[in-house]
Amino acid sequence: MPSAKDAARQIIEQLPEQATWDDIMYELYVKQKIEEGLADIEAGRTIPHEQVKAELLGQK
Repeated sequence: MPSAKDAARQIIEQLPEQATWDDIMYELYVKQKIEEGLADIEAGRTIPHEQVKAELLGQK
């Protein structure tokens, strides 16, 4: 797995030349959140969709 610095370089290189600071920051933020989500899945820190749905609908 590439380091955070290498991943950031790859993301930035894929953006168009006219990308703004906001574009860059958004792409890096999304990448970070995806990585955090994958780590949560790996560590078992997730709730099944059906359980969340049942809780939101007030079902047990």
